[in-house]
Amino acid sequence: MFAHRSGLNTCLRLGAVVLTITLSGCSAFGGKDDEAVVAPVPASPPPAQSAARSEPQTQGPTLVRVAEPTPISPSAPNEYVVQVGDTLWDIADAFLNDPWFWPEIWFVNPEIENPHLIYPGDVLGLVVIDGRERITNIRASTYRLSPQARVTPLTEAVTSIPYEAIASFLTTGVVLEKGQAESLPYLVASRGDHLVAAAGNDVYVRGVDGAAPAGTRFSVVKIGDQLVDPDDNKVVGYQGIWVGEGTMRRAGDPATVSLTSTAREASQGDRLIPESVDVPLNFFPKAPNGSIDGRIISVVGGVTQIGQYQVVVINRGANDGLMVGDVLTVYQTGRTVRDRIGGGNVRLPDEEAGTVMVFKVYDGIGYGLVMEATQALHTLDIVRNPS
Repeated sequence: MFAHRSGLNTCLRLGAVVLTITLSGCSAFGGKDDEAVVAPVPASPPPAQSAARSEPQTQGPTLVRVAEPTPISPSAPNEYVVQVGDTLWDIADAFLNDPWFWPEIWFVNPEIENPHLIYPGDVLGLVVIDGRERITNIRASTYRLSPQARVTPLTEAVTSIPYEAIASFLTTGVVLEKGQAESLPYLVASRGDHLVAAAGNDVYVRGVDGAAPAGTRFSVVKIGDQLVDPDDNKVVGYQGIWVGEGTMRRAGDPATVSLTSTAREASQGDRLIPESVDVPLNFFPKAPNGSIDGRIISVVGGVTQIGQYQVVVINRGANDGLMVGDVLTVYQTGRTVRDRIGGGNVRLPDEEAGTVMVFKVYDGIGYGLVMEATQALHTLDIVRNPS
């Protein structure tokens, strides 16, 4: 179930644990502590109520496993040492039957620096709080406890999803939300007598943020086919055809951008996307707050069958209540078949086929990463709240 289960220690023996606890969400990638999303939690229990799950001991309180509504996996470890390369989804999957219940059972110790973040070397364990099993950071890694300056940078905190999995989204595999496409800077002309431009040429661009400094990097894309919401036939975005990359050499209106690499010719009307796309990687996976019922309308990369760690576009966004971290179940749309015995047509049931976690949201669309795929997924498959 989890790549690093060899690091699990199932013989944890702890005496009574005194915890002062709060619950907070993970901040945006590399964010400040005070930006964490904080939810109310029960008051800190007295010492006698806080204990790690373990076998009975000769000294201290007898620790027993208790029934609780949270979906702790029967094979959950008592203790897990966070490894380099772990993701929060993987860790949640190791402890829980349903990883999206993580926010309801994760408790953090405010005495640990950046308690809402998890780092390699931290030790996570199960404890009993008010008669319910919870997961908390029971021992911080050595460098977090050291009074010396931090050696490990903040960016090495465990992320919710693997950065490598969305790298194509950040560069070549872009899909443009309708409002975004209309507001992006655009190529107005090429320097010299060129009607089109390629690597090594300069182009003139309008609409660049006046605060953007020289040296800002851009991806250049052509506006491709429309993305149509199958529910109402409205245009919600466009396929982006990757042209190449460029660096702003001189600010202004128009600004001058030097093309550094190209896969096809750049021409008037092509759009420029700043390469510093804001994608938070540290957040809690969770079920949506409201009801979501939508469809996959595109997949980054243009493939027809979708597997794990591929980026998909959903026809639901912030206007529909979709949020970063929301987990959705994917259902293969049931086929309509001919009933040769009873007559007429019969629509087969929608079948559960995978799990998607949302990592970027616009008003009308959302980007999701396929976390699990039990069957091949396709465009127009249905996405709904996890059951």
